[in-house]
Amino acid sequence: MASPLISGAPGQTHLLLGNEAIVRGAVEAGIQFISCYPGTPSSEVPDTFFRLSPEAAYTFEYSVNEKVALEVGGGATLAGALTLVTMKHVGVNVAADPLMTLAYTGTPGGFVLLSADDPGCHSSQNEQDNRIYARLAGLPCLEPATAQEAKDMTVAALTLSRELGTPVLLRTTTRVNHLRGPVTLAEPVVLPAPAGFQKNPSRFVPIPAFARPMHLRLLDMLEKLRGLADTSPFNLVSGAGKVGVVASGISRAYLADALLEADLTGTVKVLDLGFTYPLPEKLLASFMDGLSTLLVLEELEPVLETEIRALAQRLGLSLTILGKTPGPLPRFGEFSVGLVAAALRAVLGLPVQETPGCQAEALPAPLPNRPPNLCVGCPHRATYVAVRKVYGDAAVYSSDIGCYTLGILPPLKAADFLLCMGSSISAGSGAAKAAGQDVVAFIGDSTFFHSGITGLVNALFNRHNLLVCILDNRTTAMTGHQPNPGVDKTNLGDNPVRVDIEKLVRGLGIEQLRKVNPLNHKATLGAIEELKGLTGVRVLIAEEPCPLFARRAYGQKRTQVAYVAKQCGQKGECGECLDILACPAFYKENGKVAIDPLLCSGCMLCLQLCPNIKARKGEGK
Repeated sequence: MASPLISGAPGQTHLLLGNEAIVRGAVEAGIQFISCYPGTPSSEVPDTFFRLSPEAAYTFEYSVNEKVALEVGGGATLAGALTLVTMKHVGVNVAADPLMTLAYTGTPGGFVLLSADDPGCHSSQNEQDNRIYARLAGLPCLEPATAQEAKDMTVAALTLSRELGTPVLLRTTTRVNHLRGPVTLAEPVVLPAPAGFQKNPSRFVPIPAFARPMHLRLLDMLEKLRGLADTSPFNLVSGAGKVGVVASGISRAYLADALLEADLTGTVKVLDLGFTYPLPEKLLASFMDGLSTLLVLEELEPVLETEIRALAQRLGLSLTILGKTPGPLPRFGEFSVGLVAAALRAVLGLPVQETPGCQAEALPAPLPNRPPNLCVGCPHRATYVAVRKVYGDAAVYSSDIGCYTLGILPPLKAADFLLCMGSSISAGSGAAKAAGQDVVAFIGDSTFFHSGITGLVNALFNRHNLLVCILDNRTTAMTGHQPNPGVDKTNLGDNPVRVDIEKLVRGLGIEQLRKVNPLNHKATLGAIEELKGLTGVRVLIAEEPCPLFARRAYGQKRTQVAYVAKQCGQKGECGECLDILACPAFYKENGKVAIDPLLCSGCMLCLQLCPNIKARKGEGK
């Protein structure tokens, strides 16, 4: 059955995820090329494009990292293709180098960068605000607040970029990406095939002599875009009064709810900003005229607040501007309807209404903590247990971005520091070189292809001394089982051009390499002990599929359930398996360890670790 995202008729209304609405918007704009590196909260956008690609007319690819994705997309738009590149906010840091230059050269086919920001750090290592990249690179910026706007702004951004030949930033946040709302479809545009690259070195080769006039053209383009922002249908004024509110992104939805709940709709002058950069100065000047107080609602940095305050000062307007500096709003985390309502009431001089929260004392028992955890049967847990047995607390554990970051939790305690994607090898090398400590760097297969290879090359070239554990679970697990160059199967079938990590590492010139199945505890332990006795760059490849992906892609079934409590001599009373492994399938009942047969994956690692079973087999502890 064809997906409505591809074949939905104009006028139909569908309940779509924000990310699905972006896909439909791209289809309606006539999208021809999509590249990405997956990352929450953006992942459903490329995953949906990938899933629909057999029935669609566009070209799609998962790139090895965000820089490559942007460069591939940049080449596509230079050849005339309407292009969308997607990534999460921290991915733009990786892609920033080509992005800055693409703003100079322009994008003949049309080019939109989706940056999915993550206020609140739901799945990220920081809360950076990528609206600042719009200012840094000189990109027009659109910020949707609803599923309908996610679709409509995607169409508008791609169309604007194609018409003006300049890249556009579509900035979303987690709540926009993952909200679900009604979306009315429109007729998709069918574009002619890309015309191909048209040679013009003075426009497309930014040597200094050409880059200087390129910059001037970009500044002229921003002034033209400022005029378009002044008249954009995404920038709407409503209500009246001496108190005004400017809101952007999802804050606009919170504001609408807060006004409705307080019965204040229409009594406050509101400017909904959807086209947020360049700043619509004429519209803002008209909006601020006659106001006594202005509240600026925006998540994270006071970007609009600072620019609006500067505009008001330049225009000689006398009004109080509040937001974050100074103001009632925080410079971190997500907003909410309650937070916006409280700020609005404070500005209006109304009493703040207390909203009672959940009363913990009314619960029959305290709620248990539920931190994120490695899945039942995850091979990474097996690797961590083996490494910890050999190295203990004496080593420094350099971690990376992925499922394996969850090794930070006790009893594994295998993540001491983390910088960014691919940093474990490079940062681990620096730590080992600076202090002479034993360092073990953990990195996953997708992250290794993303940016770990260069760190390994650097470690070899500079003769660093560390053990690199490449945790190859045959997929990009944390963000949704997307393919990477090292997989042999994808959700759509076999991968005929798999890049073999072992051959790649050996091809770099690293000879101190061992490859194991981490669920074979004895073999893994032996390989780690052997590598620990060596010096220089050593690599352990721990290869075993993610059990969740294996069931779906390989049809793998493990029907045997491990009942350690029934097989070990202590009948679960010892608890050492729980203390060492802490598998989520374990639980305690009457002071004894038991295993939930509905959760157990049958990996059998606990049987190999149980000291009582080993003693009965004559192996000792």
